[in-house]
Amino acid sequence: MASVTGKRKADLKVVILGAANVGKTTYIHRYIEGKFQQKISTIGASFSLKQWGPYNIALWDTAGEERFTGLSSFYCRSAGAAILAYDLIDEDSFHSLRARFLPLLQAAEPNCLVVVIGMKQDLLTVDNRAVEQKEALMLAKEVNKRTLDKIPYYEASSVSGHNVENVFEYIFQTCLPQEAKNLDGLHVSDLTLEEKAQTGKSCSC
Repeated sequence: MASVTGKRKADLKVVILGAANVGKTTYIHRYIEGKFQQKISTIGASFSLKQWGPYNIALWDTAGEERFTGLSSFYCRSAGAAILAYDLIDEDSFHSLRARFLPLLQAAEPNCLVVVIGMKQDLLTVDNRAVEQKEALMLAKEVNKRTLDKIPYYEASSVSGHNVENVFEYIFQTCLPQEAKNLDGLHVSDLTLEEKAQTGKSCSC
């Protein structure tokens, strides 16, 4: 895991939501550690810190079992970005995004960026796709109220690493200021909300 120094508060909170066994934890592990781990389960939630340029990113991985739904809502508080993950070959996992997990994002930031990801792309064949791509694209377009350059939908694999880095790069580039320079010796996250508004460099996604 990248070290985080000199900062007390994360510049961006990202939460990943989805049914159990869609591969959320292996996905986060692949991104943080750069390798695939066969079997990982999450109880409640797990937390990781990642440094991206000068910014500190808080990554929250939530458990997918229904008994943890209340906790998942708590961990969504103040999230600037969210990943809605489903299994490309499991239709029920896709429908659960709208039924169970999308309502949890009411606790996130009002303009929270939502990225929909179809997991286990390495297992996908011409015969076993359970959800048409156009359905997932429609969901990703619907849940984002802001104007975006592209519809935030990806198909990814923790095994091969396909679209693991790309998803997070897209999130960070969309949600964080592109200039890495300090303002008069101050880091952007050290400014008040009023100062951020005056400089036009708010970190809110």
